[in-house]
Amino acid sequence: MSIFLQTVGKNQLTPKQILADPVLFLAFGFGSGLARTAPGTFGTLAAVPIYGVLLLSNNWVYGLVVLLVTGIGIWLCDVATKMLGEHDFGGIVWDEIAGFLLTMWFVPFSWQNLVLGFVLFRLFDIVKPWPIKTVDRQVSGGFGIMLDDILAGIYAGVILYMVA
Repeated sequence: MSIFLQTVGKNQLTPKQILADPVLFLAFGFGSGLARTAPGTFGTLAAVPIYGVLLLSNNWVYGLVVLLVTGIGIWLCDVATKMLGEHDFGGIVWDEIAGFLLTMWFVPFSWQNLVLGFVLFRLFDIVKPWPIKTVDRQVSGGFGIMLDDILAGIYAGVILYMVA
């Protein structure tokens, strides 16, 4: 039994096809979204090394990267859903990458902040308190896929900033 999906989406793409296509490779968080269970958690884990590199920059560069990741993500997620033939497939985790980077933006680095930011982001992404759940249900396309995770990242980031 594999820990990875055998086929993906209604169009039954294979992991090999996902990894070979640049759009799907990115949308699936460099392959992390192919995990059979908890793809969102694995996608968030894929954001940690990116966060590590961004720690070497200043807040302006970090913010620019977050904006680029988010903007590109709207297009990326929209195209990926069409290629998969399925809206907001769980393996599309680019939105988790953007949301986690947003969570960590204004918080000074420490291992405790990294772990707490990870947990808070995952909590808000899974529980989806108001208005995240409403956005998740009512806003479609790549924008909708990205927006609920951006809101989860804002919620988690504000709380993390207050306790850090």
